Amino acid sequence: MKNMTKMMMAATLAVGTLAAGCQTTPSVTAPVTQPITSNTLQAYDWQLVDAKRSNGDKVSQLFFDPAKPLTLKFFKDSGSDRVTFMNTCNNMGADYKVVNGNVVLGNVLSTMMACPEPQASLDTATLATVQGKYSISKNANNTPILTITNSNQVAHFKAVSK
Repeated sequence: MKNMTKMMMAATLAVGTLAAGCQTTPSVTAPVTQPITSNTLQAYDWQLVDAKRSNGDKVSQLFFDPAKPLTLKFFKDSGSDRVTFMNTCNNMGADYKVVNGNVVLGNVLSTMMACPEPQASLDTATLATVQGKYSISKNANNTPILTITNSNQVAHFKAVSK
């Protein structure tokens, strides 16, 4: 009787394993990454929607005023590609180039106003956020999303019409 019980348990386990292996899982479509070009960057303004440190914590300094999110504006100026960082306390911007599909910023220029907190922390966090690997994909609503990733954080910017 013990042998019969062991055989029944083994058979049940085998059938259950086979049945589990036959189940199909829904396919999840991964976001499709688009090539980074100056034209793509300049087609929209890019509004910050999320920024998290590598430990998962929100970069709260970037979100102190939800009515005025950090916005990146890429444009041409006298033949040069430029980007400005909007809604910061100081006026900040840089020349940029797209090299091998990545955005390379030149020296960031900034006014030197003595900004109070939390605006001063926003400016510092902005400089850290815009340095990194840029990629563009589309979200579930087909909205382009600019992602900037560096060793300390990941920031997501949604495309908004100019």
